[in-house]
Amino acid sequence: MARPKSGGKSINAEALRGIVGREEFDYVALMSALKGYANPRDKVTALLRQGTIVRVKKGLYVFGAEVRRGPFSLEILANTIYGPSYLSLQYALAHYGLIPEGVTEVTSVSLTRGKRFETPVGRFSYHAVPERAFGIGVDQLEIAKGVFCLMATREKALADALYLTKGLRLTSESEMTSYLTDSLRIDEDALAELDGEALGAIAERYDSGRVSLLANTIFLLTKEIPRE
Repeated sequence: MARPKSGGKSINAEALRGIVGREEFDYVALMSALKGYANPRDKVTALLRQGTIVRVKKGLYVFGAEVRRGPFSLEILANTIYGPSYLSLQYALAHYGLIPEGVTEVTSVSLTRGKRFETPVGRFSYHAVPERAFGIGVDQLEIAKGVFCLMATREKALADALYLTKGLRLTSESEMTSYLTDSLRIDEDALAELDGEALGAIAERYDSGRVSLLANTIFLLTKEIPRE
């Protein structure tokens, strides 16, 4: 086993935790914590073999179950695994309580092509939207003290979902309302609480009849008049 250059004792899990701090960390943070070792890469291999740390993907880790102090953040991992990206679609809709079902996949929107990652801590998927639409309607949410992630607003998550649903043909506000309440199972009262003006601004960034129809439908439900 590699020893620190200083000749001191090998770093243990708790000592490593004290240096790294967070449950999620990258290769740079890990190597910084192991900088006293003559062969830090060998130490990383040993930590992985022991289950002290778990590789989520190349260069990204979480602590193993036996040394974990609390749950790691799927949101932070999602923002980090593939980017630039923000959480959206079913994961965000479930986070806001708009859809009743729990989700088994952490869904995000990215600027580049879509991609899916099967990892030891879960499945993460990324879906591309036009560049013009990417930056609008994204919030920086504090998910723990001093810890932030990027997530779509309610309105943007719904717009992303409509935009990315293939083969969906809706031609009227009544059909859109039925799709939202019957297929997505969103409560109509929750739809009426959405920000119609925000959805209108989001719709302007998409070249999508579905997203425009969504915005018009929400305007009707909220009794708001679209701005010219």
